[in-house]
Amino acid sequence: MKAENSFIHIPGIGEKTEKKYWKQGLTHWDHVKDSGKLSDSKKQELEKAEKNLEVGNSIYFKEKFPSQSLWRIYENFSEQACFFDIETTGLSPERNKTTTVSFYRAGESKTLIRGQDLTRERLEEELFESKLLVSFNGKRFDAPFLEKNFDLNIQTPHIDLMYPAKRIGLSGGLKKIEKQLQIQRELEDIDGREAVRLWKKYEKNGNENALEKLVKYNQYDAVNLQELTEIIVKRLDNEIYRPHLK
Repeated sequence: MKAENSFIHIPGIGEKTEKKYWKQGLTHWDHVKDSGKLSDSKKQELEKAEKNLEVGNSIYFKEKFPSQSLWRIYENFSEQACFFDIETTGLSPERNKTTTVSFYRAGESKTLIRGQDLTRERLEEELFESKLLVSFNGKRFDAPFLEKNFDLNIQTPHIDLMYPAKRIGLSGGLKKIEKQLQIQRELEDIDGREAVRLWKKYEKNGNENALEKLVKYNQYDAVNLQELTEIIVKRLDNEIYRPHLK
């Protein structure tokens, strides 16, 4: 499912009306434009959406789509999506610090490290140049942590997979869901607490092996988000969109 199959971003059209359109074979913006079902104002909104999609303005869709439905734009912006995850010294953005931030985009992993290249400028470069951010529990944890620690205001559309996962019956933490879906990862013995201990070993003793292990763990979290996203989006597509097609 793509943005063009959706109509809930148009004021006055809810999920019930959208489903009626799908059942009538009106599954694309082009179909509805010429159907006679839209008022002039609704046609104008649809034309705005078309123009913004054409120029790749993902922020427009963040403002128009309900947060729980933002997954619908993933296929439109998947090539410019940035999957990210952070590690910290604790759970409080006010008292604790970000230690590493890993990004996975277009098949390439990158990790910024505290005391080396983890700066506000580098984060802005990675986060704000992306069309779409994808995380797991990132809206409650990762994004607020980065905003507090680095005085950022993250405006990039952000899909937090924890919520669409729950919508299809997948609950619990990232690693639990990965096991349910048989998504493979190395370093299964490491968790958030161990990540803190690894950082302390590096910070206090200059233990490069500890840092290398921490970075590898952090990168796995970011990399695995892509496979998880693909699975969740496909399942949501099959549950929400496909059953209503002719």
